[in-house]
Amino acid sequence: MRLAEFLAQVHDRGEYRSQEEAEHVSTAALKVLGTRITAEEAEDLAAQLPAPLSDVLREGGGPAESFGCEEFLRRVAQHTGARPRTAEWDAGAVLSTVADAVSGGQVDHLLSQLPTEYAELFGRPGRS
Repeated sequence: MRLAEFLAQVHDRGEYRSQEEAEHVSTAALKVLGTRITAEEAEDLAAQLPAPLSDVLREGGGPAESFGCEEFLRRVAQHTGARPRTAEWDAGAVLSTVADAVSGGQVDHLLSQLPTEYAELFGRPGRS
């Protein structure tokens, strides 16, 4: 998926006012995700995403931090300046687009390494 297509999908899902806003929330969500997953997982996921978003994921580097979905949303909110409920909307718009942009196997592998509550953000509710 090309960058313009990715951002257009996030823009539509998040009902943002501009492509710039869609890019801002995409960068925030992917930056936080990059700190939550291993460097190897970030590299595998980034390989299927358009630059510069792929680079944002790789920036996390290092060992994965272990935190739940609530902390993930708090960190996204901190990056965007939004409230946690808005951050949930933002993260869902971005991560469900990620799930559409990369292979299903990659998403399944990623979700197998995260607590089950993350599945809904990726548009995969009810995943066990």
